[in-house]
Parts: sequence; C-alpha cells; structure tokens
Amino acid sequence: MDKLERLALLFSLAPVMKGFIAMSISGAVFPLCGVMVLRLNLVPMRYMLMHGVILGGAIAMALNVPLLPVTITVNLLLVFMMIMMTGSGEGRNFGGTSAATMVLSMALASLIMHVADVPAKDTLDLLWGSPFALSYLDITALGILALLLLLYVIINFRNIKNLFFSKEISMSLGIRVRLHNTIMVILIASVVAIAMKLLGAFLIDSLLILPVMCAAPFLKKMNHNGIRSLFIGSCITGFLLSVAGYVIAVAADFPPAGTIAVLAGILFFIGRIIK
Repeated sequence: MDKLERLALLFSLAPVMKGFIAMSISGAVFPLCGVMVLRLNLVPMRYMLMHGVILGGAIAMALNVPLLPVTITVNLLLVFMMIMMTGSGEGRNFGGTSAATMVLSMALASLIMHVADVPAKDTLDLLWGSPFALSYLDITALGILALLLLLYVIINFRNIKNLFFSKEISMSLGIRVRLHNTIMVILIASVVAIAMKLLGAFLIDSLLILPVMCAAPFLKKMNHNGIRSLFIGSCITGFLLSVAGYVIAVAADFPPAGTIAVLAGILFFIGRIIK
C-alpha cells in the first residue's frame, strides 16, 4: 500500500474525517476572532477564557455531562461577570479583572476536582485537546458558531471597521459601541471554548492569533493594509495552515495541534524576516 492509499484509508475513518471538517471550518473562520482580540487589545482576556474552560471541564466531569455546552456556558458567565465588574463593554479595564478571574477560575476548578474526586489528569487533558475526539454535536456547534461569527462580521463590517479605528468617533457616529464590544467578546469566549477542544489551551493561538500575525506582514508587503484585507488574509492563512497541518499530522502520525502550531510559527518567522 503506497502513501496516498494509506492516507485515503485514514481519511475514510470517521474520527479522522470529522477532525478534518472541524479543522477546516475553524481554520477558515476563527481568525476573525483573532483580529478582534488583537485590535481590541483583549489578549489578557484570552488567558482568562482558557482557564474558564478548565473550570468548565471540571464541572462537566463532576456532573458527568457533555463538555462543550458547559465550557461555553462557563466562559459566557465569566465574560458577563467581567463586564458587570468593569462597568463597561469596551474592554478598557479587562486586564486586571481578567487576571483576578483567571485565578478564581483555577481555584474553583481545583476545589471541584477535590470535592467531586475528578482526576486532575482528565481535566488537564483539555490543555492539549484532540480533533479526533469530536462528536457530531461538537461539529454542529462549531458550524453554527462559525456561521454566526461570519454573518456578524459581514453584516456589521462598517461598524467594526469604525470601532477598530476609534471608539470615540464611532460613538459620535451613533454606533452602539458597548453592544458591539459585548457581542465580540461573547463570540471570542465561545470560539475559545470550542478551539480548546480542538487544539487545547497551549496551542489555541495557532488558530486564533497566529494566522492574523502571519498574514499581516505579507499583506503589508502587497500594500493591502485595510481591515477587510486583514480579515480575508487571516482567514485564508488560517485555512491553509489548518488543512496542511492536519494532513501532515495524519500522514506522519504527528499530533495535529503541534503540527499546525509549528507550521504557523515557521510562517510567522518568515513574515518577520521579509518585513
């Protein structure tokens, strides 16, 4: 059996094909959230959301319920709590609040694991993720979230572009800045929860942040500096990285998360060199 036949046989297996579909969708759409994270300076919040998934995982395992709905719910609750504590949906004071919420999430997770006798190893497996372990429910949730994210960006592109440029000017133009910031934060929280199950906490940036950072130098080199170009270029880069990394991982029996992250890292450094 040659390599192509072996690869075709592997992709005929349901877990491998489900993983490929999930990685293709997430690679093509999730970088939209990466643009939001970088443009709105929400990097600290991203770390808090990762720890929120650990808390959600501990709760799901303690109650023996599906993981994904619980982790998304926990992240949304954490986001709403942060918005209430900062008194703003604009993300200006999220830094310190994110750090406090991150510590609280891990503390609650450790207490739940101790009281409910949840093995720490099972919960910490969320740090690595696995696209081969996805159910049809997970893929459906992923597809719905990706569609909502894409529609939001397309329908509200002009408002998003103005908001990225200046929140004050956006408010003067009658744009509901608080509402749009809250929606974007909610979308980011949901994407992080799903992406954690695909790649894990340690390598989640290879789906969200790195495609944006990889695309930016090449776009600048071609004099495509607008937000529209950044959105499109980031999504194309994310899709190519996800598909190429996943196929290489399956063919060579490598972990998909690590393979995609290595490819993204190499492309990032190439971009820095040509910059």
